[in-house]
Amino acid sequence: MKERSIIMSVFMLILLGLICWSAINPYDMQVWWTEMSMVFVLIAVFGALYRWLKLSVFSYFFIFLWCWLQVVGAHYTFELVPFDAVGEFFGFERNHYDRMAHFVVGLNAVGIAEMLWRYKGAPSAKTAAVYGVVIIMAVANFWELVEWIYAEIDGGSAGLAFLGSQGDVWDAQKDMLMDTLGGVAGAIMFLCYAAREAAGGRRGA
Repeated sequence: MKERSIIMSVFMLILLGLICWSAINPYDMQVWWTEMSMVFVLIAVFGALYRWLKLSVFSYFFIFLWCWLQVVGAHYTFELVPFDAVGEFFGFERNHYDRMAHFVVGLNAVGIAEMLWRYKGAPSAKTAAVYGVVIIMAVANFWELVEWIYAEIDGGSAGLAFLGSQGDVWDAQKDMLMDTLGGVAGAIMFLCYAAREAAGGRRGA
């Protein structure tokens, strides 16, 4: 338990450090607040539930990983994050930082499935894994709608920066695909984790 607390404290310190850096002269302060809103919501929710929500460090890592990526994206906007080295290595013409972030969103199927499995919200680990992917797909769809509505309401550069389509008419569909692929990968990792936990008799501990 002490080791878990130390690791979680390190995760939070990294996040707080990134938030402080990100808030200094971001590309667009309106975009920054919009992108950061979900990070602040997650900090508030999981901070309030931390004592009662006994998820594994494994699950919390993916939550924090998404937050770290989101904070960096908020500073630059996802389209302008310095990701050139990766793009040049793979021969990409587009900045795929946002695609990577969407895949990491999907990886949080690990935490969703663990929560359902550990707190008896699903009858089995396999069912929890399926629910995890389905919930990730629903969240992905909801977020694309939020981006579209925000861009329509804003009607300016901030809306376009938040949308981050980079001129790709299939951007929303590709983002949802990355969320889904990440969800499937997360579900597989959860099943491996659940099998190990069940073998050790630690479910619900």
